[in-house]
Amino acid sequence: MGERGTIRIESLTRTYGRVVALDGVDLEVRAGELMTLVGPSGSGKSTMLRLIAGLDRPESGRILVDGQDVSRVPPHRRSVAMVFQDYALYPHLTVLGNLLFGLRVRRVRRDEAERRARSAAERLGLADLLDRYPDQVSGGQRQRVALARALLREPAVYLLDEPLASLDAPLRFATRADLLTLHRDLGSTTVHVTHDQAEAMTLGDRVAVLDRGRIRQLGPPQQVYDEPADTFVAGFLGSPPMNLVPGGGLLGGSPGLIVGVRPEDLILDADGAIEVSVDAVEALGSESILLTRATDGTRLTVRAAARCGVRPGDAARLRPDPARLHHFDAETGRRR
Repeated sequence: MGERGTIRIESLTRTYGRVVALDGVDLEVRAGELMTLVGPSGSGKSTMLRLIAGLDRPESGRILVDGQDVSRVPPHRRSVAMVFQDYALYPHLTVLGNLLFGLRVRRVRRDEAERRARSAAERLGLADLLDRYPDQVSGGQRQRVALARALLREPAVYLLDEPLASLDAPLRFATRADLLTLHRDLGSTTVHVTHDQAEAMTLGDRVAVLDRGRIRQLGPPQQVYDEPADTFVAGFLGSPPMNLVPGGGLLGGSPGLIVGVRPEDLILDADGAIEVSVDAVEALGSESILLTRATDGTRLTVRAAARCGVRPGDAARLRPDPARLHHFDAETGRRR
């Protein structure tokens, strides 16, 4: 028996016809860890979550939870609880009814079920909403109901499938903080799937970047951002993405290389070596994003200070931070 909450995935493969959703994936999630899975649509992240939950079966490979192979174990016998993007609440039941439903199915005594449901509701700020129906509460409150329902299962592992995707930006920001607080309080193992890079960077102890059914990189979020393993990770993680220049060009380099630099590592400097014209300026309040074109036609995106004084049509000069240049093999895309 492994430590409670550990997950080990070995050579996991799942295909749908000719589409390879997961291609021999290996992954270990430590007990008590919050792991985020991030990648573009179709990268396999939600498929992996469904396989861990038992809602789908792999062609090959194993899934071990707490050291036990659960690859062929039905969902209700796995010590996991899943929160879906659409929350999957019963519309004809009140908030309290939704919380009680699973407990009644598991034949928990009525008074004990009511006590546990009300305790979970109190923990997640739902105590005043128990008599309302799902369509009478906000999206953020429905998300909390889904989390409370998962909490009541007392699982070894929580699986969150893009639970914040349908929330607007301010609520998403606040709810991310709530999720982190809840995770710290519970100390539980959590696997969180998202396509939102901010979620992946801020929530996870580690982040796994997926593409076409494979894990391209796994590590602490800042390390993955600072040291991308290949050009896919470099171009995917970060908004705006890393500038990638074949051969290096005006960033320096040589044939057979791709040289990358993040927008924040290109500095506006009157003495900079790179001369550009500014095509567009995205003023975001706290910062400005400059879309520029160098004299050789290379397009470079620059993250600059708010009110930087640069306008479309202006000429400017850039200085790349030499310590923050990234070198990738042009043939394989792998970091050098």
